[in-house]
Amino acid sequence: MQDVLYRQPLPHALSFDMILVEGGAFRMGDDDSEEALDREQPAHQVVLESFHIGQYPVTQGLWEWVMGPDNNPSAFKGGERPVENVSREDALAFIDQLNRLTGHTYRLPSEAEWEYAARGGRKSQGYQYAGGNEMEEVGWYKENSGGETKVVGLKKPNELGIFDMSGNVYEWCLDWFGDSYYAACHESGVASNPRGPETGTYRIFRGGCWNYGPERCRVAYRHHDRPWRGYPYLGFRLALTTS
Repeated sequence: MQDVLYRQPLPHALSFDMILVEGGAFRMGDDDSEEALDREQPAHQVVLESFHIGQYPVTQGLWEWVMGPDNNPSAFKGGERPVENVSREDALAFIDQLNRLTGHTYRLPSEAEWEYAARGGRKSQGYQYAGGNEMEEVGWYKENSGGETKVVGLKKPNELGIFDMSGNVYEWCLDWFGDSYYAACHESGVASNPRGPETGTYRIFRGGCWNYGPERCRVAYRHHDRPWRGYPYLGFRLALTTS
C-alpha cells in the first residue's frame, strides 16, 4: 500500500494526496542503456532524506482554485488534466499562493528527489520508466496520446503509488542545469541531498510528455529550458519537506 502523508482538504471537494518517499540511497543517472545521453552521465550515488511528493502532477482544477478560472494557461482544457503551458516562474507563483491558502510550504522537487521518486524510492524494481519497462502501460507519449494530454492517473502507478511520472507532461524541478554537474558529483563521491549547480541559464524538467517518444520518458532522462518559458507539454508536481 502506498504511503499517503495526508489529503489536503480544499473547498468544493477538491483535494490532492502527497506521497511519503522514505529517504535512502540510489544511483542517479544512466550510463548503461543504449539510449543514455551525455547529460545523464556518469551515474553517481546520491543519498536523500525523506520527503513528500504529489501523487499526480498539478491539475487544472487545482490550478484554477488557486489562481482563478480566468488564469488557466493550458492548451488542452480539463479539470482533471495536468495544467501545462506554464513556465517555472508561473509554477512558483502558484506554489506561493497555495502556501498562503493552506499554511503549508509546498515547493518543486529537486532533480534528485524527482528521479528517486520516479524510480520508486526504497521500493524500486529498477524499471526504465516510472512503474515498468513497457511505456504503454505506465504513461502517455507520442504513440498513444492522440496528440494531447490525458486525465491524470489513468495509467499504471509506480512502486510508490505515484502516477504520470513518465509521460503526459514534463515537470519542472528546483535545479539549475549544468553540463558538468554529474561529473562533479561522481568525482566528489556520494552526494547528500544535492540541489544542482548554484547558478545557470536553464532550469531542469523531467519525465517526458505526450508528444515525444519513449526514450524521453525514461526515469533518467534530463531536459532543460529557460525558466520563463512555457509549453503545452510542460507542467509540474508538488513536493514537501518532512518536518
